[in-house]
Order: sequence, then structure tokens, then C-alpha cells
Amino acid sequence: MTWLALGLTLFLGIHLTRAVVPAWRGALITRLGEKGWKGLYSVAAAIGLCLIVWGFSQARLNTIVLWPRLPGMNHAAAALMLVAMVLMAAAYVPRNHFKAKLQHPMTLSVKVWAFAHLLANNTLADVMLFGSFLVWSILVFRAARRRPAPAMAAPTAAGTAMTVVVGAVLWAVIAFWAHAAWLGIAPLGR
Repeated sequence: MTWLALGLTLFLGIHLTRAVVPAWRGALITRLGEKGWKGLYSVAAAIGLCLIVWGFSQARLNTIVLWPRLPGMNHAAAALMLVAMVLMAAAYVPRNHFKAKLQHPMTLSVKVWAFAHLLANNTLADVMLFGSFLVWSILVFRAARRRPAPAMAAPTAAGTAMTVVVGAVLWAVIAFWAHAAWLGIAPLGR
């Protein structure tokens, strides 16, 4: 659990700098330059991500179950993941209504992803991982909504439809193949 906690602290900590300590972040950018800051940010995030993957895989070897699994929660999580994948697509597909209305769909995607996984999982490692990402996404979304809304092109029905299609395809690939292939867990219990 130590490696997981360290990885979460490093990865989410560097991703919280703009929301929590913007003055410190600005001072570092001034001191290191834009490229220097991006380099430091990238290295810290990559190390943190590696530690999260390593720590979570180690924690799964000696699971600490916190409560019994609730029936049907994996299917509820799968339905929420469809929403999360559409929100993720909305961050990248241009001119969609989701991004125009919500402004920060990627952060909301992480929030829904984390909440869905907290519903379906019941171990200490799961609570650490998904709970940390849920708290992070709440803090970042709140901070982002306080900043002026970014300028963006007017949304279109085609952009919105493409967002839903891309999100649904991404969800299907993960739900029916990638999750089991990469993590050894079939979310819909095939």
C-alpha cells in the first residue's frame, strides 16, 4: 500500500498544483521556464503513474476487503462508465454540446469513472485509488469552474453525435475486451 499511496501523492499532487497552489506553480514556471516546468511535470506524473500501477498490483495480491460486494453494482458501474466515456470523448471531439455546457468534461469523466469503480469494488486498495481520484476530480473541477470559461467554437449536432459515438465505441472496447485483457477483470462478468 505504501507504493500506491506514494504514487497517488506524486501523480495527483502534481496534477493539483494549478488548482491548489497556483502561485507556487507560477513561480516554478517563471524559474524553470515553460519547457522546464512541463519536463518536471511530465517526469513527476510518469513516476507517479508507474508507482500507482505497481502499488495497486501489489495491493491486489493481499487484498483487504472492507465490505461485501453488493449485487448488481458491476452493472451499475458499467452503465456509469458509458457516461464517463462519452464525457471523455467530449474533451477531444470538437464542437460538441457536452463541452460547451460542462466546460471541463475530462474532469467530470474522471469523477464518474472513480465513483463507478467505488460502487463496484470493495477493497482498501480500491478505496485508496478510486477515492483519491474522486477527491482530486472534485477539487480540480471546482477550481476550473472558478476560472473564466475558455473560448470555443459553437457546438453542432454533428459534433455532439460524434462525441456519443466515440464514447460508446470506447466504452464497448473497454467493457467487452480491454478491461479483461489488460487487468484480468471482466466488468460485465462474461
